Amino acid sequence: MAAYCTLVGSVLWSGNILFGQMGNVLGPTLMLILLSVSVLVCGLLVFYHPYQLFFDGKKKEAADLVLYTTGWLFAFFLLVLIKLLILNALIS
Repeated sequence: MAAYCTLVGSVLWSGNILFGQMGNVLGPTLMLILLSVSVLVCGLLVFYHPYQLFFDGKKKEAADLVLYTTGWLFAFFLLVLIKLLILNALIS
């Protein structure tokens, strides 16, 4: 999940290099399509297996998996945030 978010972030970061300057409606349209696909992929990555567990009668395991996934994603977020803060402090 974190790798997928990194990939999408990299595409957004270098959008002008990859696609050039867009002065028409195509740019915002592509961004909305990318957002929609990203939401779908992230939703499948996070919720598909808990969905299967839930409907197999393993409701506690399904809820635990969603909570663990949320915790790990938050931990990755904090790790990247701390890294960026440290890098910013070193550069300044």
